Amino acid sequence: MTESDREFALDRLAELQRQTLSLLAGHDDTTCRRQHHPELSPLSWHVGHCAFVETHWLRERVRGEAVLGAPHHTLYLPENTPKTRRPAGLPPRADLAGWVETLQAENRRAWREVLADGAHPLLRDDYLLRFVIQHYCQHLETLRMLLRRLIPADAAPPARVEAAASTPDARLVEVPGGPCRVGTENDPGAYDNELPPRELQLPCFAIAARPVSNAEYLAFVRDGGYREPRLWTGEGWEWLRRTAVSAPEHWVRDGDAGWLLADADGLHAFDPGAPVDGLSLHEARAFARWAGCRLPHEYEWEAACRAGLLRDMGRVWEWCDNTFHPYPGFHAFPYDGYSMPWFDGTHYVLRGGSRHTEPEIRRPGFRNFYQADQRHMFAGLRLARDAG
Repeated sequence: MTESDREFALDRLAELQRQTLSLLAGHDDTTCRRQHHPELSPLSWHVGHCAFVETHWLRERVRGEAVLGAPHHTLYLPENTPKTRRPAGLPPRADLAGWVETLQAENRRAWREVLADGAHPLLRDDYLLRFVIQHYCQHLETLRMLLRRLIPADAAPPARVEAAASTPDARLVEVPGGPCRVGTENDPGAYDNELPPRELQLPCFAIAARPVSNAEYLAFVRDGGYREPRLWTGEGWEWLRRTAVSAPEHWVRDGDAGWLLADADGLHAFDPGAPVDGLSLHEARAFARWAGCRLPHEYEWEAACRAGLLRDMGRVWEWCDNTFHPYPGFHAFPYDGYSMPWFDGTHYVLRGGSRHTEPEIRRPGFRNFYQADQRHMFAGLRLARDAG
């Protein structure tokens, strides 16, 4: 980074620190410490975890200071305490806020000192600063997933809009086969699972210019897509029978009028043209089969993205039909636990980012990953098929 770029990055980090801490202010102590969804830790845990991770890497790993106690390492390292046990270990909201605010202020001073020295390997190309910024960004998006769960039951509904369905657009863009580059190049902040970049050969395929809309998904719902076994994989059908879901997670029934949409800032009128989200991989696959298509492989998605063929990117995460895997030559960095535990054959890749994704994460090579049955994210889909 140039000196001005580094100043911008430090200002950005301070902004992310403030944003994260501010989310505690609007909720009472019980709300902050409760687990509101099986896949989401309490709001207070995420805020404390962000401050812990920054402090651990900056001051314990780089500077060698003994700043954090054993209870902090137990509570805020995900591998040490499962989600269900995190609420019991959290301090009162006011105590947590004071601890986080103190750490953040101390860290802002420490950043300037270590960056001026620059001797530690983690500081090369300002890697650690980029890493911590992206970590805050990812947890801010997760916190927005959590805020979606906190909409009051008596929230005033918006003006009603008739939920109109529409047939999926079958006009997919043909992409010629040939060599393509995948992975992130020339970005010191790239995560280990984006590396090393390489060239590979792709056969011809076709991909939709836009992600599937609410109106298009509504047509699937009204056509009985959730009741038709032939549209679902065996695993997906078993999941559907077990959960009995019948619509995307963030669609809210509006009496006989249709549907409302829940987002991090409240309830909204049904928007037919907006990309659908709140889908599991099972639902995305079933819709694609109903539409006579399939989901793209993440390499196809990235090739089309880099060729400028994808529109409306960054509004929903888009499911890809392949498991999260290491690229040839993968090297875990800066620690084994960021990517390696999830190369387990049960996590699938999502690409593109959502409307709640911070700019630092919006790059073509960024790989998100979740299990097939998870749908609390801002996740939708884009159709693809074999060429011809």
